[in-house]
Amino acid sequence: MKILIIGGQGTIGNKVVSYLSNGDEVLVAGRNTGDITVDISQSASIESMFQTIGKLDAIVCIAGEAKWDDFESLSEEDYYIGIRSKLMGQVNLTRIGQHYLNPGGSITLSTGILADDPVVKTASAAMVNGAIHSFVQAAALELQNGVRLNVVSLGLVIDAYEKYKDYFPGHTPISMEKAVNAYIKSIKGKGNGKVIRVYG
Repeated sequence: MKILIIGGQGTIGNKVVSYLSNGDEVLVAGRNTGDITVDISQSASIESMFQTIGKLDAIVCIAGEAKWDDFESLSEEDYYIGIRSKLMGQVNLTRIGQHYLNPGGSITLSTGILADDPVVKTASAAMVNGAIHSFVQAAALELQNGVRLNVVSLGLVIDAYEKYKDYFPGHTPISMEKAVNAYIKSIKGKGNGKVIRVYG
């Protein structure tokens, strides 16, 4: 398989890339580094990336940002950070990327536990995650040529535990193996329109 992973150099992305590279052709895209650069908040950048790469068997996005702050401190513009990047970035990857997939290809997006179990300072991030879950379930009904669309929603992963544990009191971190397997399930399995939750 020829697989594009956007965000393949992040905490989770590099583990997914490492696993898939054993048997598949993997291309890594990032905002500043990788085999190809892309700014997912810009449709023109997404289109340019796909035109450069050509046909693929799978598109995986493990990227996108949203502002974390106290609800009282979040401005309208703060919300648009997550809307433009994590939400519309992944919507546009799907909208544009579907046309660059071989028949039977797949698209895997990423969210997280905040959609179902938010913590303080995550009003914007939780909103975006929940919106992506609804988008995936609806858009999957209309994709053509056997293209599948799923989203992986992870809890706090062990490799990020020390950095984020104070935000997630009482949360049990999940292993990197479980995290990677969620992506493999989406890419290599047959599910469509699924929210693949791994929370603990």
